[in-house]
Amino acid sequence: MKVLHLNSDDIKFGAGKAAYRLHRALLDSGIDSRMLVQQKYSNDPTVIGLKSTIFGVWNKLILFIDKLPLLYYRAANYNNWNLNWFPRSINADIASENPDIVHLHWVGNNLMPISSLTKINLPIVWTFHDMWAFTGGCHYTLSCTRYRQNCGMCPQLHSRREFDISRWNWKRKYNHWRNIDFKIVALNNWMMRAVRESTLLQDKHVTIIPNCLDLNIFKPFNKKAARQKLELPSQKKLILFGAIHSTSDSRKGYSYLQPSLHKLAYHSIMSDAELVVFGASRPHNDTHSNFKTHYRGVVSDEVTLALLYSAADVFIAPSIQDNLPNTVLEATACGTPSVAFNIGGLPDLIEHQNTGYLAEPFSTEDLGNGIIWILEEKDRYRMLARNAREKAVREFSPEIVAKKHINLYNDILNHQ
Repeated sequence: MKVLHLNSDDIKFGAGKAAYRLHRALLDSGIDSRMLVQQKYSNDPTVIGLKSTIFGVWNKLILFIDKLPLLYYRAANYNNWNLNWFPRSINADIASENPDIVHLHWVGNNLMPISSLTKINLPIVWTFHDMWAFTGGCHYTLSCTRYRQNCGMCPQLHSRREFDISRWNWKRKYNHWRNIDFKIVALNNWMMRAVRESTLLQDKHVTIIPNCLDLNIFKPFNKKAARQKLELPSQKKLILFGAIHSTSDSRKGYSYLQPSLHKLAYHSIMSDAELVVFGASRPHNDTHSNFKTHYRGVVSDEVTLALLYSAADVFIAPSIQDNLPNTVLEATACGTPSVAFNIGGLPDLIEHQNTGYLAEPFSTEDLGNGIIWILEEKDRYRMLARNAREKAVREFSPEIVAKKHINLYNDILNHQ
């Protein structure tokens, strides 16, 4: 069996990391796995860059052209949008690898034009790392539920027209994909429910399989040694927050973290607490005046990330909408309890008051309550840390996740 994974990149961004970890887990399980990417950052010979994008300039041009129609919607946030309308010859790259199964991951930035799926005459598995596949073009819908109909009047585009570009793109997906029998992998129960609520893909087969990660890297390190290595204070309570563009991506909830910490500033247990932020540098206007904050910038090395999680006493993930964030998964594997809002895929990662704390959605007060609850009792903290690590070993190990995918692949191939 040969499996070809498609993702925009291999190791730099969230979905790329997740797809690459699965790819390596399948290789370790004896599967002939390859990964086809638009931007290759690793030196792994089993990861192949698209032949048409070797020089990089064409990549940037394609991305610009793909987003060109969005310029009509001047108030739109283009970062959360992809149309994938511009034709390209990716099917030739797929055919040259001669796979038995094509496994799609994050195919935005016009990696996989919508019309290209109809030309893949092979079994297709598609892991949904966000909501793009069943919307008119956004990757996360936030509070919008129009994907349950057929989009149009898109709030993210500030559109008041029923037949706007989100409706047009939704119809393109429907017309091209309605007769394709691809299998969907949802990372959690929330995503599975969203797929089944969507008008576009509600009749497709959905299996829940989470992401995996290397538990030999993401594991509990000695807290004192980790802090010493990272030059962080040894006697403080450290609250960790981080993500890609952690302070600038509004979906990651930095605006909820700020008032939550301000409310906690005068609580006795927080008198010696400090904040650690990765994924961003110190902003011009740092509003954490009551908390000393250590900004670590972008951290791409996984060992350093594991040390950061181990150095922290608690990880905060105040996202307003999220699927299965790698950060919470990694913190869990390192035995660091997490606090997050009870939204999206977070309940599949955090067992409330067993491995961490799920706060009432968007309540900064309850987010703060979760931090206090985790930190105030040492015996309870040790229990949470132990349970978190055990959950990671039980549910997210490469061997377990790879086996679930192999079973899915075999089932598909046996029923061709």
